[in-house]
Amino acid sequence: MAIELTVGQVANGGWCVARHEGRVVFVRHALPGERVIAEVTEETARFLRADAVEILEASPDRVTPPCPFSGPGRCGGCDWQHASPEAQRRLKAAVVEEQLARLAGVERRVTVEEVPGSAGGLGWRTRVQFAVDRDGSIGLRRHRSHDVERVDRCAIAHSAVEEVGVEALTWRGAAGVEVVAASGGDHAVIVTPKPGRRVSLPDVDAAVLIDEGKRGTRALHGRASMTERVGDRDFRVTASGFWQVHPGAAATLLDAVLDFARPKAGEWALDLYCGVGLFAAGLAEAVGPEGAVLGVESDPQAVQDARWNLRDLPQAVTERGKVEEALDRLEIERADLVVVDPPRAGLGRSVVDRVATLDAPRIVYVSCDPATMSRDIAWFAPYGYRLADLRAFDQYPMTHHVECVALLVKE
Repeated sequence: MAIELTVGQVANGGWCVARHEGRVVFVRHALPGERVIAEVTEETARFLRADAVEILEASPDRVTPPCPFSGPGRCGGCDWQHASPEAQRRLKAAVVEEQLARLAGVERRVTVEEVPGSAGGLGWRTRVQFAVDRDGSIGLRRHRSHDVERVDRCAIAHSAVEEVGVEALTWRGAAGVEVVAASGGDHAVIVTPKPGRRVSLPDVDAAVLIDEGKRGTRALHGRASMTERVGDRDFRVTASGFWQVHPGAAATLLDAVLDFARPKAGEWALDLYCGVGLFAAGLAEAVGPEGAVLGVESDPQAVQDARWNLRDLPQAVTERGKVEEALDRLEIERADLVVVDPPRAGLGRSVVDRVATLDAPRIVYVSCDPATMSRDIAWFAPYGYRLADLRAFDQYPMTHHVECVALLVKE
């Protein structure tokens, strides 16, 4: 069904909002202020989803998508290929502002900052997860679909990812192929087999790992770990583990966290959801031998990597476990400062309640989802914490995702 719409404000998730016959319509491939013909892709009693397939009146921010696989019904990896990079950052800023106002009751002007290493919003993604179709050809998923859009390259992939050349090869028996390119020069290909299938592996100039589900990954050849460099420090990261996918993100976030945290010599700091120890290392260097840093992480391989990465900083200790469980088990009752970097789901009520009992004067909250961050900020408010500062970064150009670093202070 095709409908004519006048497009309204941007919404969280890569959509713009319009209305049709009393129902909300979430529209992709449109920009605020445009008049479009949209094809309905999903219908519920409360709302519609639709793709703008014809632009009747275009926004001045509209550009020709730089990727030939972008557009209605095509690859779902990018949301804003049709908007200029400057417009994308304004859209993301509007989303953060709206989420803070609606969920946290905080009115704040937000500027989304460009992160070095993604000229024109392209060539930045150092980890790309490709899908494989039934013929063994590489592609990317279409939006809200299991269908595979075959591609011969990904415009937002880092050049080091494209150098591996997996798109030109056949991957029979594979469900997915992930390519990782580390700043230290390492390359890895992680292959997920289809259930009950044996993968016919082509030759690639990279370490090759097999994803064995709950058993983790197994290296077939090459090393299972990679080296990421931030400033003058190297970090060991398991190829299948978490590391920021934008080449400039780790250094940018570390600087922002330390600027907000203001760690001082001798302080007691917590780094919750510490991953492989990026923030813990910076905090440990700042608090010095007379201070202490406790990192908490639930992923066992990340804990091993963190302990290796912090081995020259005896004041930094990493514990494995869920945040609430680890804080209770270790009887942690206070902290001078707390850094939290939760997954997209945010902290949640129980973790907010437990962290608030630490009575830290400063909490630095790193978030990849402005909605869950804003919700958690609201939950911190009854404990006397207010949002004192916030920075937002365009770590994921062409997509709707945005990274925020928020400073909460105890009043």
